[in-house]
Amino acid sequence: DLITTYQINVDGRSVRRRFAGGLLGHWAIWTQQAVRLLGECHRSMRDPGMLPELLIRNGEVTDCNAVIFDPAHGFAGCIPAILEILRRQGLVQTNLCLDPAEVLSEGQARELDRICQSYPHLVDDRFVEAHRDEWLR
Repeated sequence: DLITTYQINVDGRSVRRRFAGGLLGHWAIWTQQAVRLLGECHRSMRDPGMLPELLIRNGEVTDCNAVIFDPAHGFAGCIPAILEILRRQGLVQTNLCLDPAEVLSEGQARELDRICQSYPHLVDDRFVEAHRDEWLR
C-alpha cells in the first residue's frame, strides 16, 4: 500500500522504505482518482493528520481491487471487469475478450455495481463523461 513504511534487511542492516509511485493495476481504470489519491498519500508524509482518512481509503481501494481483479476466482474476471468499467463509461463498446471463455465471474457485475455505488469518490465517471467525446475523436 502507499502509506505503509516497510522495514527490510539489506546487507545485514535494517532499512525503511515506502512506495514512491502508484500500484499499476489500480491505474487501469479511474485514473484521475488514482492520481488524486497518490497525491494525498505523498502529502500525508508531511501531514500525519491525513493518515486516519487514508486508512479508510485503503480499505475501500482494497475492496474495489478485490472486485475488479477477481482474486477469489484466480483473477479469471480481471480483464473483463476492466473492460466492463470502460464500457460503462462509454470508452469501449464491449467487455468481450479475444478468448470467449474469458468473461466476468459469477456475481462480478453485481459487485462492480456495489463498489461504484459505495465509493463514488474513487470512480472517474464524471471526469470521463466530460472528456470522452474529445478523447474518442
